[in-house]
Amino acid sequence: MTTVPLLAAAAQPGPNLFQQLLDASIPIGTYQLHYLEVLGVLIGIVSAWFGMRRAVWAWPVGIVANVILFFVYLGALVGADQRIPLLGQAGRQVFFIVVSVYGWVTWAALRRRRGGGGAPAVDPRWMTTRERAVVVAGWLLGTVLVHQVFQAILDANPNPYYTPAWWFSWCDAWIFVGSVVATYAMARGWNEFWLAWIGVDLVGVPLGFATGYVPTSVMYVFYGMFVLYGFSQWVRVTRMAGEAASRDDVVAPVA
Repeated sequence: MTTVPLLAAAAQPGPNLFQQLLDASIPIGTYQLHYLEVLGVLIGIVSAWFGMRRAVWAWPVGIVANVILFFVYLGALVGADQRIPLLGQAGRQVFFIVVSVYGWVTWAALRRRRGGGGAPAVDPRWMTTRERAVVVAGWLLGTVLVHQVFQAILDANPNPYYTPAWWFSWCDAWIFVGSVVATYAMARGWNEFWLAWIGVDLVGVPLGFATGYVPTSVMYVFYGMFVLYGFSQWVRVTRMAGEAASRDDVVAPVA
């Protein structure tokens, strides 16, 4: 008597534990708030706080958030729900991890040269004119190239739940390239990395709401305010360092 139900259950297995973790959510009206997305967002904010304080912990904590969000943004491909896969958002997490390892090693080496302890790992500075030109050109050219790749992937793998508008791949590419630029600039200790994040946020907020990733959009809104504060702190440190160097030049004995 129980043979048929057992066979039916075997023929149609339920989601595995990994899929269940990706799809775990709480309904808020018609929206499903996914736990892993919220967790990844919160850890990302902690990483940003460490970054503002120029602490090496910004990098390993950020990597944890990157791993979680990578699977969140590809949840529609490997999970059981019907979320829209964000290829650019997922892909940038991989690059985040690579650049974060570089930043982690760089900041750790700088802190060791300073004698370790709780001292900030890096002295912020402004980009040179050449560095700005290279970064801006790389961001724009990279967006065009990455857009072609993302659009080709979408055309080859149509999503049954979502038909992207013409601007979808452009937004995804802009966020992808801008995020890599901002992370690399942070590793170099450039003040402009905060401004790069603002450029990412301006596109990331509406894209997140348009595709149903509400916690991500809320993170971008909160992060935007946090970025402005962090930028002011790095600029203040840069200005104080410049003033201290000027005073040293004034009082330095003439040989």
